[in-house]
Formats: sequence, C-alpha cells, structure tokens
Amino acid sequence: MASSLSSFVFLLLVIGCAARPLYRLPNQGHDGSRMPLQTFRAYNIAHRGSNGELPEETRPAYLRAIEEGADFIETDILSSKDGVLICFHDVTLDDTTDIANHKEFADRKRTYEVQGQIVTGFFSVDFTLKELKSLRVRQRYCFRDQQFNGKFQIITFEEFITIALDAPRVVGIYPEIKNPVFINQHVKWLHGKRFEDKFVETLQKYGYKGSYLSKDWLRQPAFIQSFAPTSLVYISNKTDLPKVFLIEDVTVPTQDTNQSYWEITSDKYLDYIRQYVVGIGPWKDTLVPVVNNYMINPTNLVTRAHAHNLQVHPYTYRNENKFLHFNFSQDPYMEYEYWINKIGVDGLFTDFPGSLHHFQEWTSSPQDDDNKNESKLLHKIALLVSSYK
Repeated sequence: MASSLSSFVFLLLVIGCAARPLYRLPNQGHDGSRMPLQTFRAYNIAHRGSNGELPEETRPAYLRAIEEGADFIETDILSSKDGVLICFHDVTLDDTTDIANHKEFADRKRTYEVQGQIVTGFFSVDFTLKELKSLRVRQRYCFRDQQFNGKFQIITFEEFITIALDAPRVVGIYPEIKNPVFINQHVKWLHGKRFEDKFVETLQKYGYKGSYLSKDWLRQPAFIQSFAPTSLVYISNKTDLPKVFLIEDVTVPTQDTNQSYWEITSDKYLDYIRQYVVGIGPWKDTLVPVVNNYMINPTNLVTRAHAHNLQVHPYTYRNENKFLHFNFSQDPYMEYEYWINKIGVDGLFTDFPGSLHHFQEWTSSPQDDDNKNESKLLHKIALLVSSYK
C-alpha cells in the first residue's frame, strides 16, 4: 500500500510540475485543510482591513477583508500606556474614535512632538488598554458609510493575529512598527526592552517565523513593515521574517535617520537596505508623479528596485473618485490594470480588497488558471500524504 501511494504521489507531482517548475507545498497538520496563500500574482493587501466599507483596524473590517479575498491583512501597531500593543493608525485618538464624547478623559489632552511636528490631542500612550477598550471606533472619511460608527472596539495586536490564524484559508498578516521613535520615548517596558522587542516577541509567541517563501513562512505568512529603517535593521537579528521598508512622499525625511527621499531611493541605499528587507512600500504618487490630477511619466524606481531583487508594494489604492487620477476615467479597475500589468508592482495596499480580488479573478490569464489549478492539486497531495502519517 505504501509503495502504491508513493507512486501515485510521484505521478501527481510530475503532472503538477509540468504546469509550473516549483511550488512549495501548503501547510500540513492541524490546519491542513486550509487553502494555501497564492504566490503567483500581485499580493492583495487589505489596508487596515476592508476599511473602505467598515471602520479601519477593527475586527469586522479584517473579517470582511478575509471574506473578500485579501491575501494579507495589514495593520499599524502602537502601544497603550501600560505597554499593550494595539492596532491603530494615528498616534492620537481624535479622528477615528469617540474620545470627544468621554468627558472622564477630558484632562488627558496633551501636546507632543511627533516626527518633528507639534501635535495636540488625545494620545494612545496616555491611556491604559482598559481605557482604550472603552472607546469606539468611527469611519475616518465622511463620504464613506457612517452606520458602523460607535460599534466596534480598538483591538490588540494579539487579537489581530488570531483573526488571521482563525481564517478558513491561509491569510497573511502585514503589521507595521508604527512611530517607533515616539513610542519608545513615551512607553517603557521591563528589562529595558524596546517597542521593537515587544513587537517581535508577539509574532514569535504565535509561531510566526521563516524567511520569504520558506515552509514556515507559507504556513503563517507575514511581512513586517516600517518607515523607520533603524527599526528594520534592529529586528533583523531577532527574526528572519521578511521586512518591507516604507517610503514617504518626496518631501518627508525618514522619521528616525532624517534621510531624504532621494537618498533612500538611490541605488547605493537600495543596495544597502536589501541586506535587511525584501521589498519597499512607496506612496504610489512618488512612483508615477501627478500634475493637476493627471499622472505623468513613471519614474524608474520600480525597475531599479527589481534590479536589486526588491519587491514593490505601493500604497494606497482607493475606489472613490476623490482618489482616482483622471487617467483612469473614474474606474478603479483601470487603475489596477495599470499598476499590475504596466508598472509591474508585486503587491498593492488597498482600502477595497474585494475590488482588487474581483479584478484579479476576472482578468486572470490561462497561465494564472494553471497556477491556481496546480495550487489546488498540490494542496490535495498534502492532505493525502498527511492522512497516512
């Protein structure tokens, strides 16, 4: 029986390899029934969840993104006063929570320097997790659906991770080390640990490890992102998970090293940072400059990044006309077509992962179909083999 099984598995592998030279087996074990992460087309990265539809960085926004087909769910990690890592984008609570309605916190307003700017508001670092949990999140943009305002809590990094791990298929996570300089100034942990240490420890606690496309990584995919290059370099000796260096607008220097856009996108710097990261995450309008809401000629940054073996994951793609340049005739699918097939990016941060998923499914080529079929075939082989262990 064992010999027959081996022959059958070998035959299936031969058939599969005819469609694609190499594709790693999906995870086997307790979650062996889950479909693996696709790796044959640009990654669909749900920016703060499906936040075009639901308040950002909330559990329902992430569940919706998974339902809609996101490959990765993305989040920003900050900290509470008592050192608990939370999923929240802004260092202040003012714009996306109901903090103004909580009179018991009226005396918590502070003024701090953040990335060289003087900012006044209610900062997460001045509230315990229990206090943060008493707040409710609201939609950032007034032109998006407001019916869910005040219904959902801020979630912790650990709660975010469990959403991905509990998904019915393999879904990656894409957490950001957010404002590390500011967080390390205002939150202190035992034994002199830094924000970055707690960030990596949390990932390790839940089994996240492995270099890009390794067996461990495919089982629990994750990218670590940050605008702070020193944070990415610092954690490089603590985890082999793939890292992505985020890049701001051309006018904004790095928050920790005060380097200009032009310096960090030079060939010399790309050659340096590639020792620590697998990709860059630029704002899309720096890759293709915009004048009077019309995109002009693309820069060569994508080409140069690829020449340095770096992936490119631009941000942020949004469906609304307010964010679509005139070149796309108010059609988000035209925008995806341009960035994926003409510019050749490797992943896209989108507020509408359902739209990107539909576009990729509707425009898939026969080769993509072969890759999908092979992925399913190899998944079945993994289940077959595991059943005989």
